[in-house]
Amino acid sequence: MSEQPQPPIQPPGHGHPNQNPGATGQAGPYGHPRGGYQQAPGYAPPPGFYTGDPNAPYGYDPYGRPYSDKSKIVAGILQLTLGSLGIGRFYVGSVGVGIAQLLTCGGLGVWALIDGIMYLVGDDCTDDRGRILRG
Repeated sequence: MSEQPQPPIQPPGHGHPNQNPGATGQAGPYGHPRGGYQQAPGYAPPPGFYTGDPNAPYGYDPYGRPYSDKSKIVAGILQLTLGSLGIGRFYVGSVGVGIAQLLTCGGLGVWALIDGIMYLVGDDCTDDRGRILRG
């Protein structure tokens, strides 16, 4: 008959500490609770990490400002290509400025060009809710 190979036997104290099944919350071999992820007090998630906060759906930047669901790259390219219609401003939610660009043909193209470059290279561009655009 064909036997299946058995995994190697390790001496006690070696391997992954939560290898043995146990109920969540029970003390493990070193007195720490088993199972479940325990977050250390004072821990801040890394930038861009989803936090479950509805005000910051894409996490926070290194300065603690919430990221927007809008992209600064998309806004910049829209502003460079269709800036005379104010499309980049409409995309980020600046309706009033978008209408002004629409009526002035993007400031004869100069305003639209400067806006597009500022979106692409700026780090503090915000959407209509004041959240930082993702890059």
